[in-house]
Amino acid sequence: MSFPNFYGNAGAAAALRQMLDSKRMAQTILLSGPEGIGKATLARRFAAELVGDAEKIEQDDLGLARNLDIVEQREKWPADKRSDDPLLFSTHPDFVTFAPDGPLRQITIQQMRLLRERAQFKPLRGSHRVFLIDHLERANEQAANSLLKILEEPPEHLIIFATAENLYDLLPTIRSRSIVLQMSRLRDEEMKQFAASRQLPDAETRIAIAEGSPGLAATLDLEQFRERRALMLAAFDCGAGLSPFAKWVQHSENFGARKSEKLEAYLKIGYGVLEDMLAGMHGNRPARNRDVEQRIAALAKAVNFTWMERAVRFMDELVLMVRRNIQKTAALDAMIINLRNRA
Repeated sequence: MSFPNFYGNAGAAAALRQMLDSKRMAQTILLSGPEGIGKATLARRFAAELVGDAEKIEQDDLGLARNLDIVEQREKWPADKRSDDPLLFSTHPDFVTFAPDGPLRQITIQQMRLLRERAQFKPLRGSHRVFLIDHLERANEQAANSLLKILEEPPEHLIIFATAENLYDLLPTIRSRSIVLQMSRLRDEEMKQFAASRQLPDAETRIAIAEGSPGLAATLDLEQFRERRALMLAAFDCGAGLSPFAKWVQHSENFGARKSEKLEAYLKIGYGVLEDMLAGMHGNRPARNRDVEQRIAALAKAVNFTWMERAVRFMDELVLMVRRNIQKTAALDAMIINLRNRA
């Protein structure tokens, strides 16, 4: 392994290792790929080799419970308070992480202004500072343009890492000023090695659900996942005409009562269910939801490809709308009614 305790994506890891060994480092490095495959982890491993004190740097892992709690608590803050105190994590003085903030989970203009301000400070210990912008694709236009000003002429001591799920959600000018390393999902064997190293419980189930994402496998709350999946399965059952709408209403009311639950988390699970339904329509076993294989098979048998296309389009629309503070129960109700009318 090019870096300790890092699994998969050997090509990206080797490229960063070569930069360290040759002491010829790009100043802006963009790591692109699906959620949870280790983009931010790889950036932290690189920083630990460059500036030292890996334990402090790992305290800024956004997957840690205390950091998740900080982000969630800030959602309740008024906008002006968040603007006055932009979100960052910096346990190590020469490593700073900027994470999406607020109810909309965006990288804000205030954070990028703070980045530009801090970029001028010299390293406290070594010869470099490392900044990580996690989910740069969530930067609004103002924030992205503010970041460009520092990317055009960064200080010699500064290395900026940015992560993005979709490279083409970023401004072309940001892409053109970055060394891009494309990362991919891990193979099953790599996932098994990772699960064994972490001694993950229910490893086989986690690996199936995570679908090549070690971050998801490690942090997955199986009980919560099954509860959320049950709601999406009930939605598709009703939309496919396998259950009466009255039965869905019971699920909808319970869902509406969960004030803190975000629709986005359910939609991600819904996409996985639809993928497995499509596999079932072609006679294949589910890739993710193997523990509910019979239910997936019943759904696959009840619908046709046109229904599937329509379901995916509705899900895509909800993903675009989810950050506009839409009524989550009304959104799912509308999707189900439309699917049911065409079942």
